[in-house]
Amino acid sequence: MESKLDSNGSWSTLEIAGHTCRWFEPAMPNPHGFTLLYLHSAGFGDMADHPIFTTHFARHGLRVVAPQTGPSWWSDRICKEFDPHLTAERYLLDGVVPFLQQRWGVAPPRIALLGISMGGQGALRLAYKHPDTFPVVAGISSAIDFHLWLGSPTHQPELRSQLQPLYRDSEDARQDTATLHIHPLNWPRNQFFCCDPGDHWHESNDRLRMKLFSLGVPHECDLETEAGGHSWDYFNAMAERSVDFIAERLEKERRRST
Repeated sequence: MESKLDSNGSWSTLEIAGHTCRWFEPAMPNPHGFTLLYLHSAGFGDMADHPIFTTHFARHGLRVVAPQTGPSWWSDRICKEFDPHLTAERYLLDGVVPFLQQRWGVAPPRIALLGISMGGQGALRLAYKHPDTFPVVAGISSAIDFHLWLGSPTHQPELRSQLQPLYRDSEDARQDTATLHIHPLNWPRNQFFCCDPGDHWHESNDRLRMKLFSLGVPHECDLETEAGGHSWDYFNAMAERSVDFIAERLEKERRRST
């Protein structure tokens, strides 16, 4: 198990249910065992390489588990680069969540979701599909309306090549976007999402905001802050607010359940 240690805690690599995950153990873990599942993006590297996020994880004593699933889009579709038989969604629900309970005795609702870009839409979609398991979720620069990119032969060909093995066509993909998984009567009680106005995913985040507003679903969002578009400049700029939201809402859920 490799380890990357500093005063905030340590990042290590471990295997959960046959797949590699990155794991952050804070120097002073939260006494209630609050844990964060971080869903990575496509091509944005290892969260352990971004000390701003690590600092905020450590400040709240959050353990972080970051599964590595390749270009799965965190969907309930088979991505052969991840696993030829198991979807990323089922891996999280049937592999990672039970592991957290066995390893640290932590179970929903003390597990939150955070994702960036591909991972942001995955976190929101997973919370919309399983709000009792994941009542706390935050998405940064979430790649929500990915079906529009699947339908374009020239725009972002790399993303299109990732999505084509997962979905028959753009309509099949649209039906699996986070926005279409919102249930008007059953939703995560605590959700935050944000996107830079200069980001190419901003419009789809705004559509999500309008859908939630029209349904009367409580949420927090920031679609106004400008800090570098779809880049780590922006992701880092939103780290404190996103992690603070998660920690505060995990505590709120703890009190609600006791």
